[in-house]
Amino acid sequence: MRLEQLYRSGKPEISFEFFPPKTAEGTEKLFGDTIPRLKKFQPALVSMTYGAGGTTRELTLELCDRLKRQADLETMCHLNIVGQSRTQIRENLQRLKELGIYNLLALRGDPPRDDPNFKPHPEGLTSSVELIEEARRLNWFSIAVTGFPEVHPEAKDRAADIAYLKRKVGAGGCVIVTQLFLDNAFFFEFMEEVKRAGITAPVIPGILPILSAPQIRRFAALCGSTIPPAVEKNLAKYEEDDAATAQYGVELATRQCEELLKKARVPGLHFYCLNRPEAAEAILKNLGLSPAPQK
Repeated sequence: MRLEQLYRSGKPEISFEFFPPKTAEGTEKLFGDTIPRLKKFQPALVSMTYGAGGTTRELTLELCDRLKRQADLETMCHLNIVGQSRTQIRENLQRLKELGIYNLLALRGDPPRDDPNFKPHPEGLTSSVELIEEARRLNWFSIAVTGFPEVHPEAKDRAADIAYLKRKVGAGGCVIVTQLFLDNAFFFEFMEEVKRAGITAPVIPGILPILSAPQIRRFAALCGSTIPPAVEKNLAKYEEDDAATAQYGVELATRQCEELLKKARVPGLHFYCLNRPEAAEAILKNLGLSPAPQK
């Protein structure tokens, strides 16, 4: 099902995000354990990330193909423009079309760690808006874009960030998937600004369950997300106990999701799984979204 058709049922749709494993063993575990366990929850969609600068290009496309054909899951491929020419991007889009994959998350992408200031490829695109426009020319893709409840780190301010989000939706984005946030107040404020700007595309909150203190601190730093004082206090409490931290992460994410579903009536929840099923399983069970019975 295409993205523009997904969030119309009135019930919250669940989706999961994976990344390309670095080893054959990791890929075997992803398809042999993680995906079967999460598939039981009947996700509306799964997505596969795309490495910085196209570093996982072939693997991402291969895994998207396996997700759609072998795992029989509706699949969304991430695509970014960093380090790639317009020709390469067009080749990627054409390849996805040949694979029958029509759902796309259009990203500018993060610059390399050793060169943190984004520089367009000399023969490439300059923004995610241009990528959306390029994809739309094929008259094939249903396109998701990203939103930032705490403002994109490179945006001048909230107003500029919302204005750019409106440009992305105007160019053809039909669904907004947010960056992680650990305090729902950021999401509620973001939604007020989205509505005020006249943006009507469904907004799907991205949920990252905390697995360990180093993990969440690293991710929060990378994407400019705030770790609230109460959360930091608990991280310090469980600093040396990853199992206790993960349990706390499940409890925190469950409370987040409960409030998002009841107060904001979000049309879906997008889980950043980090290729591990345990936290998402526990959260969904806590929410009363039990896996479908197996035949």
